[in-house]
Amino acid sequence: MSNGLTQPELPPVGIVAEMEPADRALLGNYGEFLPVQAGQLLINAGDDQEYLYVVISGLLHVTILVDGRVKLLARVEGGETLGEVNVFDPATASATVMAQEFSQIWKANRADIDEFVKAYPEAGANLLKGIVTVMCRRIRNMNEKIADTDISEILGKFW
Repeated sequence: MSNGLTQPELPPVGIVAEMEPADRALLGNYGEFLPVQAGQLLINAGDDQEYLYVVISGLLHVTILVDGRVKLLARVEGGETLGEVNVFDPATASATVMAQEFSQIWKANRADIDEFVKAYPEAGANLLKGIVTVMCRRIRNMNEKIADTDISEILGKFW
């Protein structure tokens, strides 16, 4: 007799959009599905951060503290990801992420990703392509925002 409970699945959006359903199901086994309650902290700025997060459903806010005031950087919803950089270059979190409503999250660290890529090279290549695509979009978006500010002169010295 079935108890009606099913394992959450990674939906075909964001970094896993180009993956086959069976490959997404396999990838889900290489990480951990987490329920995150409204008001629950997922990432705390300044803490060590080594995970890639895929938001399956829900809403999270990404914030930073500036001059003692909380500034909203982003609203992250189902299909979006967090932590792409730190999964490959672990460091401290640059922002705080808190659930605004009940959310379902899948998280994996570098070892999880490496194991998946070794076990399923073609599916792994599609996953890595998805991650790189998201990172490129974010870099382009940030470049556009910087170009619209006076700080672009200062930042131009770093390139």
